[in-house]
Amino acid sequence: MKRILIANRGEIALRVMATAQRMGIETVAVYSDADAGSAHVQQATQAYALGGLTSAQSYLDIQKLLAAAQATGADALHPGYGFLSEDAGFAQAVQDAGLIWIGPPPEAIRQLGSKAAAKQLAKAHGVPCLPGYEGDNQSDARFAAESERVGYPVMVKAVAGGGGRGMRLVERADQLVAALASARSEALAGFGNGALLVERAVKNPRHVELQVFADAHGHVIHLGERDCSVQRRHQKIIEEAPSPAVNAELRARMGQCATALAAAAGYVGAGTVEFLVEGQQFYLMEMNTRLQVEHPVTEALTGLDLVEWQIRVACGEALPLAQEQVRFSGHAIEVRLCAEDESFQPHTGVVRFFSAPQASAFTRAPLRFDHAVRNGSEVTPYYDAMLGKLIVHADTREQAINQLIHALGQLKVLGLPTNRAFLMECLNDSVFRQGQALISYLAGDAPRLQQQLRQREAQAHQQWSALCAVGQMPGPLACSYPQLRKLRHRGDTQELQLQPQTAQSWSLQAKDEEPVLLQIDELLPHGWKARRGGLTQTVNAVAMDAEDGSSRWHLQAGAVDWWAQDVSYQPPENAGGAAQAAELRAPFNGRVVLLNAELGQALAEGAVAIVIESMKLEHSLSVKAACVVEAVLVSSGQQVSPGQVLLRLAPMPEVKHD
Repeated sequence: MKRILIANRGEIALRVMATAQRMGIETVAVYSDADAGSAHVQQATQAYALGGLTSAQSYLDIQKLLAAAQATGADALHPGYGFLSEDAGFAQAVQDAGLIWIGPPPEAIRQLGSKAAAKQLAKAHGVPCLPGYEGDNQSDARFAAESERVGYPVMVKAVAGGGGRGMRLVERADQLVAALASARSEALAGFGNGALLVERAVKNPRHVELQVFADAHGHVIHLGERDCSVQRRHQKIIEEAPSPAVNAELRARMGQCATALAAAAGYVGAGTVEFLVEGQQFYLMEMNTRLQVEHPVTEALTGLDLVEWQIRVACGEALPLAQEQVRFSGHAIEVRLCAEDESFQPHTGVVRFFSAPQASAFTRAPLRFDHAVRNGSEVTPYYDAMLGKLIVHADTREQAINQLIHALGQLKVLGLPTNRAFLMECLNDSVFRQGQALISYLAGDAPRLQQQLRQREAQAHQQWSALCAVGQMPGPLACSYPQLRKLRHRGDTQELQLQPQTAQSWSLQAKDEEPVLLQIDELLPHGWKARRGGLTQTVNAVAMDAEDGSSRWHLQAGAVDWWAQDVSYQPPENAGGAAQAAELRAPFNGRVVLLNAELGQALAEGAVAIVIESMKLEHSLSVKAACVVEAVLVSSGQQVSPGQVLLRLAPMPEVKHD
């Protein structure tokens, strides 16, 4: 193997390149028009332009990828994860083109890539499965009958793909039809396959997966488990190993089932068998026939390079270790840094300031940061919202948690919302610290964690947002009179009297409070080291324009991220008479996949008016109060941008009684 084409983008492309280059193998990057300036393009030995913006026009176009391999002289192809990594047809096409496919055999992908087929194979080899239905009859009526047989609650799942897409929890029979429609739509958009299955829902399990590896000589081993129970939208954000709930006996039983399933499918390469675990019982969820996003957790614990193993196995080599030779050391935790807000909605935008903690990249280390982020990186609506992964390896779980919180505190990403602060809140929460986080953890506790964050944001806003205002004011020689500034955060407007004292200090007085001295000790490229009263703080910030043309800042201080807007020159809210009609706006870039509103239509409070697909997921936009649609400004299939007005809504007219 002399040259590997990596049919992927971002951090996983860089991850494969790091190992390949260490092994003396050249690499080929492919890229869409949206990724022309990306880090993986610059890091590769060669780069080939696929063209197009969307996944379908680039990274999912098999013929373009094969043409790229031929044009660049690649003799092997690594699919990364996502995109075509679990597409049996693609694997076959790569092999038919005379290339080495760094992945499992196409037939194994076919058997295991379908959750339905995987469950049937698992049952035949004694792997525990939940009762359910995975048959060919995909009618709503059949699913309704099978759900009644299994008993509610049930989980609707896409047969193809993964990543939580096409998955819906159904508590009651009257929710089933809507859940089936939504899951089908999301599965079709994400995987090109709308087939579904239904199985009994386990309400409070853990999500524990086994890393398996097999070679072409009949050897199959496992490399331990990863606990991936901390999830939002059925997608993992924190993964750790070992699991706080898995002992040696349970690990051995799960490992035996995982390797038996892989062997039964004739598997070769890296794979992950995912289980629901409740107490000492476990049930198969699915098998992912690829390298996982969270593979660095296993690399940290075992000291192995799983990408190197993939390459060597693809070249026909035997596994370098037998099961009894696998050793585990310490505790490892990974968090996924994503461009999303506190409600877990993905966001697009430009990274205006980025500073990472001192860490290794793409290799085992006490602190590892796999990412492809730079100052000026753009997060587009075409791909996943994940920015990177921070991984800590320490002697104990407590040490790993503390070190990861510290590293996240040193990380600075400004210009668009991220889940950095939320991850810190999760890691420091007593539920997680005590090893009690189940799959249901964030479904129940996210509102509490979000409220704690909002309280810290409000406090930081009161203490430090004035730094944005004083940065615009003239020095004391130019104007010594006090000036009024109004700074808004989440609807809370802080009115401040600011009076210069020296070139770097101001008297700061909020309404009904005593004056306090605000002093800047050091100007930073993106922020300040400042003192307020007896408190000293480093505050990082970038200035941005708000939609109304006013000044807006993204600020970060320690474990808090917040946004502040200068509304000093805006008229008071509700000024000018009666309130105007409400508007439903797009929260982010996306495509309208369902328009559930017509001109003049009455909508009840909470009704879903529009569904937007963004970053491979569907998001429902609901109205906050009963209303009448006054104007429809978009159509189904239309691409929309953040802040764009989609509907104008008028209050529901009062019913007059004679």
